[in-house]
Amino acid sequence: MVTEATDQSEDRAKRLRGGGISYLDGERLARALLAGMKRLIDERDQLNRINVFPVADGDTGTNLALTMSSIAAAVRAKPVKSAGQLLVDVADAALDGARGNSGAIIAQFFQGLADAVGERRRLVAADLANALEAASKYAHDALDKPLEGTVLTVIGDVSQEAKRLADQGSGDLGKLMKGLLKRAEESLETTRNGLEQMRRANVVDAGARGFVLLLEGMVDFISAGSLREQPEPEMDIAEAAEMLMDNPGGDEVTYRFCTECMITGEDMDRRKLREALGQLGNSMVLAGTHRKLKVHIHTDDPAEVFAIAGEHGEVSGTKADDMKQQVGTIGHGRSGAAVVTDSAADLPDSAYEELGIHFVPLRVNFGERSYMDKVSLPPAEFYAELQQNPVFPRTSQPAPGDYRRVYEFLSSHFEQVISISLTSSASGTWQSAVAAAERVRGGSPVHVIDSKSVSVGQGLVATYAAECARAGLSGDALVNAVEGAVERTSVFGVVRDLTWAVRGGRITAWLKWIADALGILPIISLGEQGEVLTRSAVRRAGDNVRGFARHLRRKMPSGALYRITVGHANCPRDAQRLAGLLAQSFQVHGEIAIVEVSAALGTHGGPGTLVAGLQRYQPPPQSA
Repeated sequence: MVTEATDQSEDRAKRLRGGGISYLDGERLARALLAGMKRLIDERDQLNRINVFPVADGDTGTNLALTMSSIAAAVRAKPVKSAGQLLVDVADAALDGARGNSGAIIAQFFQGLADAVGERRRLVAADLANALEAASKYAHDALDKPLEGTVLTVIGDVSQEAKRLADQGSGDLGKLMKGLLKRAEESLETTRNGLEQMRRANVVDAGARGFVLLLEGMVDFISAGSLREQPEPEMDIAEAAEMLMDNPGGDEVTYRFCTECMITGEDMDRRKLREALGQLGNSMVLAGTHRKLKVHIHTDDPAEVFAIAGEHGEVSGTKADDMKQQVGTIGHGRSGAAVVTDSAADLPDSAYEELGIHFVPLRVNFGERSYMDKVSLPPAEFYAELQQNPVFPRTSQPAPGDYRRVYEFLSSHFEQVISISLTSSASGTWQSAVAAAERVRGGSPVHVIDSKSVSVGQGLVATYAAECARAGLSGDALVNAVEGAVERTSVFGVVRDLTWAVRGGRITAWLKWIADALGILPIISLGEQGEVLTRSAVRRAGDNVRGFARHLRRKMPSGALYRITVGHANCPRDAQRLAGLLAQSFQVHGEIAIVEVSAALGTHGGPGTLVAGLQRYQPPPQSA
């Protein structure tokens, strides 16, 4: 009787005699895939540098590396002996972890492999050829408008070569894989002269290059590695490299947000979903099965994408990256340091654009409906929803993965990353940011700084940090300057209706009853460690805007020069009046900015809340 162990021994002996490899089971295929993923992850910076299609946003390498990292974790966590089961696990992990256009295509490629292999425990040459043919079809079908001259071309050419070699009777998988790699490299070179973006930049397609790297690592391992050892893909960010292009293709960013989500449902109609989403943008990829779909699309309206997705099933894993800002980051190289904050920071839109400040959105939930603060739910729409929706909203800090994605992109393009967090005394946002920063090793350092502030106060700290970075400050000098700004920043708020704070659990109903009985409006401030304090009030009756301005004049030292931002929750006229009163009471650097506060504060303060941030102004220190 021939056992599996006997068969494996005979195959090893055949390989030692130069007879090649006749099959790949789950264990062998897993090790080969891990080797290929390691090769791709190690070269992520190279892929970022040549990323010009569909948008020159410099993140294809990072997105593919994150996709591979998800697959590698699943492969290591659940060893299996069956090739078919392994590919099911790989396809599921790829779908869950897919990032970006190329990541979604690769996820669909693995789904095609898994479906074609089925329950086979071992793959021979003919099995692999048939599976690659199916995977190529799946990858092409995933795109709304598949374009040749991209990774699709390389996948298609490789699948055709696999069938040709298998039909010739090539039973040695090692030789077959070498033949596939040779054809992949030839096909990859043709992408240099395919689409206009690649011709203009004289580069090959980044997604296609990533696929070739995956194949290259697998071939090298199968040819020269031990089929019994398990490679460990290196998850650390490689050292940041200098950009090779001056924003090639950057003027072709038609839509602003690279938007993704996962839909889970039953018998989802891909055609109807594709038709509905097709009106909202381009570069659409639908990867997955009729029960679980990963959506990728470039659009100006992430909220509508998520709304349409919600009509087809349960939506999760939402994200929307600002491609225009990413392209601007790569194209202009503003400084050696990048500044990122969370969406709880309230600052003018112009500051994000002019100073290159990046932000990670908090999550806002109205019952089962989830939004991305300031991306899929702008402040004005939040307040409209707040007043008409009977379900009270809940906010939550960004997941570490949201931070990590932004940190890894910035780390690959800047020498240093400064992250300004919502006060740690009132939220878990700071801890989430720290957890993500600790996982970004080997690249640019990420320094997470507790703003000890909220809303417009946090925005003032982020603005000063970006100005220091633009002035050329870096290293400890930059960190020290930002920490000094934290100490010089104060924030105060007046809450006109405590109903929202009671509903959100921030105060008890009896405290609201007392405030109402006394006819007062509480003034909120922050302590030295960013803790929320309520030690003052203004009278509800009469001119409470003027009363709030008088309170600020009493609390802040006179004679200093201040930078001031006023925030409001759906009460712009009151904000303008407060700004005018503060301009009369303080020496102000520049104009007083007026912004609408985000859901992070508005959830608990409710409509009518006014907030003022005052920062004793110092010009950014000069770099040495």
